[in-house]
Parts: sequence; structure tokens; C-alpha cells
Amino acid sequence: QNEKELQDVVKRQDEKMLQLINDSGEVMRLKGEVSQLKRLLQRAETEAKVLWEEMRGQEPKVNTTSIQDRVLLRQEV
Repeated sequence: QNEKELQDVVKRQDEKMLQLINDSGEVMRLKGEVSQLKRLLQRAETEAKVLWEEMRGQEPKVNTTSIQDRVLLRQEV
């Protein structure tokens, strides 16, 4: 009887350990996703800032090549 109960406890503990390992992997994956999303957001904010600055001082005809160049330069910073 005691041996059977002990085996059940060990089995449940093993299952809990496996679940914790799986959860830990999921947390690491989600942290990586969050990091990537932060980088993408920063890039988008940089592009928006450059475009806003460029459009404020432009005549109706806009040189898109210079805007793209400025966006790339800002992203490098």
C-alpha cells in the first residue's frame, strides 16, 4: 500500500517537473518574442520620427530616396 502511494507521489512529481520544464521553455520563447517586438517597435518609431521631420519641411514634391536614406541612418544609430 505504502509503496503504491509512494509510486503515485513520485509519478505526480515527475509530471509536475515536466510541466515546469515545458513552462520554462515557453517563457523563454515568449521573452524572445517580446524582445523582437520591442526592436520592431523601436524601428517603426524611428521611421515615423524621420518621416515626420522630413514632411514638416518639404514642399509638395517629396524626395523619397532621401527619406529612405535618413530612415536607414537613424536605424543604424
